[in-house]
Amino acid sequence: MKNIWIWLVVAVVVIGGGYWYWQSTQVPATAISDDGTSVAADVVDDASAGSASSTQAQAQSSSTNAPMTATVTFNGDAFSPATVTIAKGGTVTFTDTDTGPNPQMWVASNPHPIHSGYSGTTVQQHCPDTSGTAFDECAPGTSYSMTFQKVGSWGYHDHLNHGLGGTVIVQ
Repeated sequence: MKNIWIWLVVAVVVIGGGYWYWQSTQVPATAISDDGTSVAADVVDDASAGSASSTQAQAQSSSTNAPMTATVTFNGDAFSPATVTIAKGGTVTFTDTDTGPNPQMWVASNPHPIHSGYSGTTVQQHCPDTSGTAFDECAPGTSYSMTFQKVGSWGYHDHLNHGLGGTVIVQ
């Protein structure tokens, strides 16, 4: 009887470990936007929300007077402000103000580490980003600017410390 309990515990540990491993290797769900690109399922893409919603989003966009530029600073511990709102076609400039011995940041779209949320391509597919369409700095630096051509809510993080990040809302 003692051996049965040992085998039962071993089976539960193996099955549980296998399930955990399987979950940790899954690729985030993606959806296809109106322009045919893949976006992370947790990204709000107003342009693909349907004709009534798209019309409403366009009306809101024209009435919000969102700015065309925004600046986000990074001090090594946080982005400030973490959330910015800009108009479609607007540019966000990220600037590293860390005065430590190695001031660097690597701004990239969520999810970490594949950076596919904005462009639908992985970091391996779009770096170096010669077209400027991937929302990925592609290497550490002290300043990075991105012009957003897609309406939606786009999460970002510091690839060097993926726990730090924020959101760019494009109207």
